[in-house]
Amino acid sequence: MPDLPTPQNAAEAALLSECWDAVLSYADLCTSGSAAATLLATEAFTHGIDELRAATAASKSTGTGRRALRLPRIPLLLASVRTVAGAWETNGLGHRLDPDLRLWLHSDKAARYIGPPLHRPLALRGLRDMQEPDAVLLWLAEVESLPLSAVARRLGLDPAAASSELAQVRALFRDRCHRNHIDTPMDAYCRSYARLLDAVTRSPTAETPEDLSRHLARCVECAEAAACLRLHGGGLPAALSSGVIGWGGLAYLERRRRAAEAGMIGGRTDAAVDTGLNEGKPVRPRIGRTGILVTAVLVSALALTVSLMPFGGSKGGGVSAAQGESTDGQPVADPGPSFPSGSESGSGAGSGSRSAGSPAVADSTSRPAGNSDPEAQGESSSPAGRQGGAKGSTKSASPDCRVKYEIVSEWPDGFQAAVTVTSTKALATWSLGWTFKDGQRVGQMWDGTFIQNDSHVTATAADYNRTVAANGTFTFGFLGSWTGSNSPARNFTLNKASCQAVG
Repeated sequence: MPDLPTPQNAAEAALLSECWDAVLSYADLCTSGSAAATLLATEAFTHGIDELRAATAASKSTGTGRRALRLPRIPLLLASVRTVAGAWETNGLGHRLDPDLRLWLHSDKAARYIGPPLHRPLALRGLRDMQEPDAVLLWLAEVESLPLSAVARRLGLDPAAASSELAQVRALFRDRCHRNHIDTPMDAYCRSYARLLDAVTRSPTAETPEDLSRHLARCVECAEAAACLRLHGGGLPAALSSGVIGWGGLAYLERRRRAAEAGMIGGRTDAAVDTGLNEGKPVRPRIGRTGILVTAVLVSALALTVSLMPFGGSKGGGVSAAQGESTDGQPVADPGPSFPSGSESGSGAGSGSRSAGSPAVADSTSRPAGNSDPEAQGESSSPAGRQGGAKGSTKSASPDCRVKYEIVSEWPDGFQAAVTVTSTKALATWSLGWTFKDGQRVGQMWDGTFIQNDSHVTATAADYNRTVAANGTFTFGFLGSWTGSNSPARNFTLNKASCQAVG
């Protein structure tokens, strides 16, 4: 797999940090698997940075000091994904791509993006004709769905004036689209509706004449123009994403909306985003985390109730199976579906009956002195378990999960890592923890959210990849920083249970 290009300066390092998750999100839509998605995103990122470097060099050679009009960085890199996907299809690597994308690449719709400029999608031409700061503001707010406060901070704008600034930029985009629509070669019938279309789309209260409605239902180009010119009604984000990105534009838009709502958009700048709280909205726990907390409370209450029940003193007279023991002193089988509260690590009372954040209600006696392994699985701490000798103290042959931690690329003071986890058990949700040896810091994560306390990191599932089938896998990736050394992560745990690291 090719490495990401090494950033040459702070601007390119910021580009990598801010844009990688967007590029990977679209690449994942375009491919048939996560490995192919990472490869496509890496090649597209390299292609896009090379294009940006060439444009920068060209502007310096002219001596004008002005940048040539071009797409903002994120849509430019998304266009690179589309370009590299087309190259894969041409070079016999189409099996890595989504089948619908392969069909699209051979259609007239795809040809518009490489054909004559005046025939390219109107939103693409309109966005390209704007000054870069204006285009960036429009894209971040409308397509990436970032809160205006976050957009203002990223672009150095006055937060109080960000709303009026966005309104002006929307009007500017409409003006550019209108000019490009007038310049587009079209037949006389379409041109006869151009002025009427402009008038109707300017006002939110204007009614569309019946003949124009019939024309828009039959003419793709005029319907596309109407979507770009009509700023009211909430259709601008869809017009931008579909026109600029092309295939999968609406799916990408929906992904970015969900990611923004979950606080997973890249370029994090404060703790509010890292904890999954969306800026500009009332502070509220995420749905996934709420479910985990509710489950933890229920399990704690159940364990407390069981511990207070009177039990018989004999080995066969009432030791509860909820404590991990059968009535004959043998460990019971795995109780089936596990809760996402850390109780999956074992069936003994010392581990299986305590939930995350709840007190240990059944571990009233310490483990035998001979057991020095703090992470032993299936260990019983009940009196009956110890009376059973070897039968009551069994250790699982291997952990229930395996994790592969891979440093995909590395550059001075930064790196990209990919994490692949295989679980033998079905999971309703997942939380993977690990420890860094050399003080590395996670800066941005995709396909998950994270919290870091000193050297310990906990990654939790996104809304769309929480469930994992038995013997299934899940993956996520992140960008991090390092100084001095960048040793692989260690001490992995899955839902608080020890997880085996594999090469």
